[in-house]
Amino acid sequence: DLSLGYAMLAKTGGKGGFVTAHLAIDYAGAAHVGDWVESQAEIQRIGSRLAFANCYLLCGEQRIVRASAIFAHAGKRE
Repeated sequence: DLSLGYAMLAKTGGKGGFVTAHLAIDYAGAAHVGDWVESQAEIQRIGSRLAFANCYLLCGEQRIVRASAIFAHAGKRE
Protein backbone atom coordinates (compact mmCIF):
# COMPACT_ATOMS: atom_id res chain seq x y z
CA ASP A 1 0.00 0.00 0.00
CA LEU A 2 2.84 2.40 0.83
CA SER A 3 4.75 1.70 -2.37
CA LEU A 4 1.61 2.21 -4.46
CA GLY A 5 0.70 5.40 -2.59
CA TYR A 6 4.16 6.91 -2.97
CA ALA A 7 4.18 6.04 -6.67
CA MET A 8 0.82 7.79 -7.02
CA LEU A 9 2.19 10.91 -5.29
CA ALA A 10 5.29 10.89 -7.50
CA LYS A 11 3.19 10.53 -10.65
CA THR A 12 0.92 13.45 -9.70
CA GLY A 13 3.73 15.65 -8.39
CA GLY A 14 2.26 15.54 -4.89
CA LYS A 15 -0.94 17.27 -6.02
CA GLY A 16 -4.12 16.01 -4.43
CA GLY A 17 -4.49 13.37 -1.78
CA PHE A 18 -5.51 9.79 -2.37
CA VAL A 19 -7.02 7.19 -0.07
CA THR A 20 -6.96 3.46 -0.71
CA ALA A 21 -10.41 2.32 -1.81
CA HIS A 22 -9.42 -1.27 -2.66
CA LEU A 23 -6.25 -3.31 -2.21
CA ALA A 24 -5.72 -6.88 -3.43
CA ILE A 25 -2.53 -8.76 -2.52
CA ASP A 26 -1.30 -12.13 -3.76
CA TYR A 27 1.64 -13.75 -1.97
CA ALA A 28 3.74 -15.92 -4.28
CA GLY A 29 6.92 -16.34 -2.24
CA ALA A 30 8.73 -15.25 0.89
CA ALA A 31 11.57 -13.05 2.03
CA HIS A 32 13.82 -13.86 4.95
CA VAL A 33 15.32 -11.63 7.62
CA GLY A 34 18.11 -9.65 5.99
CA ASP A 35 16.83 -10.04 2.41
CA TRP A 36 16.61 -6.94 0.22
CA VAL A 37 13.02 -6.43 -0.95
CA GLU A 38 12.39 -4.04 -3.85
CA SER A 39 9.07 -2.66 -5.09
CA GLN A 40 8.18 -1.93 -8.70
CA ALA A 41 4.99 0.11 -9.03
CA GLU A 42 3.12 1.09 -12.17
CA ILE A 43 0.33 3.66 -12.33
CA GLN A 44 -2.23 2.46 -14.87
CA ARG A 45 -4.65 5.36 -14.94
CA ILE A 46 -5.52 8.51 -13.00
CA GLY A 47 -9.07 9.67 -13.57
CA SER A 48 -11.10 12.51 -12.13
CA ARG A 49 -12.26 10.45 -9.13
CA LEU A 50 -10.31 7.17 -9.13
CA ALA A 51 -6.75 6.05 -9.83
CA PHE A 52 -5.48 2.53 -10.54
CA ALA A 53 -2.05 1.02 -9.83
CA ASN A 54 -0.19 -2.30 -9.70
CA CYS A 55 2.94 -3.32 -7.84
CA TYR A 56 5.34 -6.24 -7.50
CA LEU A 57 7.65 -6.88 -4.56
CA LEU A 58 10.84 -8.65 -5.56
CA CYS A 59 13.44 -10.51 -3.55
CA GLY A 60 16.37 -10.68 -5.91
CA GLU A 61 14.87 -11.65 -9.28
CA GLN A 62 11.92 -13.49 -7.72
CA ARG A 63 8.51 -11.83 -7.54
CA ILE A 64 7.17 -12.60 -4.09
CA VAL A 65 4.11 -10.32 -3.96
CA ARG A 66 1.68 -8.91 -6.51
CA ALA A 67 -0.62 -6.07 -5.46
CA SER A 68 -3.35 -4.13 -7.21
CA ALA A 69 -5.00 -1.01 -5.82
CA ILE A 70 -7.72 1.51 -6.55
CA PHE A 71 -7.33 4.94 -4.98
CA ALA A 72 -9.99 7.64 -4.54
CA HIS A 73 -9.21 11.35 -4.60
CA ALA A 74 -9.48 12.61 -1.02
CA GLY A 75 -9.83 16.28 -1.95
CA LYS A 76 -13.00 18.33 -1.85
CA ARG A 77 -15.53 17.61 -4.55
CA GLU A 78 -16.80 20.57 -6.53
